[in-house]
Amino acid sequence: MTAFDLHVVFDCADPDRVAEFWREALGGYDYPMQVPDGFSSWPEWADAQGIPEEQRPTGRTLVDKVRDRPDIFFLKVPEPKAGKNRLHLDIKVAPGLGGDSRRVKVEEEGERLIGLGATVARRVDEPDGFHLVMQDPEGNEFCVA
Repeated sequence: MTAFDLHVVFDCADPDRVAEFWREALGGYDYPMQVPDGFSSWPEWADAQGIPEEQRPTGRTLVDKVRDRPDIFFLKVPEPKAGKNRLHLDIKVAPGLGGDSRRVKVEEEGERLIGLGATVARRVDEPDGFHLVMQDPEGNEFCVA
């Protein structure tokens, strides 16, 4: 069997914004290199170094420093999101819970994510359980279950 690494990649208009949302949403992830002391962001550092905007990296990377989850890349692309994702992330916050306990836990997490910039696309209440379909700040769908 071949061993390989798995990375999740998001195309986006604003890699900083989307990477920061997912860093906060998932917990445990961080940027592989911290912003140098004295600067609040990589663009601020690049400005101080005189690096022209067109020569700066257009992506961001998150690395899980707590667990062994895939790295997540955020690549700047010129075109806007055009339709439904063909792949999405599921955030499992209520494993083993059912009924009202599950709904409460899922709704609580949904509210936290709304505070980070997500929106609720729809609430799904099916015989196999309740979950939220949400969108990150650029409209990428994901589920909270």
